[in-house]
Amino acid sequence: MKNVEELLKTKSQHQTVYTIGPDLSVLEALKLLAEKNIGALPVVENDQVVGIVSERDYARKLVLKGRSSAATPVSEIMTRDVLTVDPSKSLDHCMNLMTDRHLRHLPVVKDGKLLGLLSIGDLVKETIAEQASLIRQLEQYIRGE
Repeated sequence: MKNVEELLKTKSQHQTVYTIGPDLSVLEALKLLAEKNIGALPVVENDQVVGIVSERDYARKLVLKGRSSAATPVSEIMTRDVLTVDPSKSLDHCMNLMTDRHLRHLPVVKDGKLLGLLSIGDLVKETIAEQASLIRQLEQYIRGE
């Protein structure tokens, strides 16, 4: 099974990691989420991940409380205690972590620097691809190929 670093290499060829600063407005975050068709943004300050803001944060911490997205900074609704993962970790480790903690997004950080962002969809897609490959190999083995 691949590790996080290997998955990021294939993923980074097709995807940019978008981030936002903590002092920008929630409205600006929402515009970026919509424009890039993504569900979460790492919140970065001085090249350090200080939080993550998602559509879920917006719904639960702003909309349901009747707050203004234009007047509220990202720092007021972001999740501060962000779990991150090192690129050397296995995808199984990430899948278990995300499942156990009910996470949809997992920043990949090495030496304090954001390298990428994994979604639960990335992990499911890779797991399915690996299982399909294993099934093909087993079928070939059974047929004597």
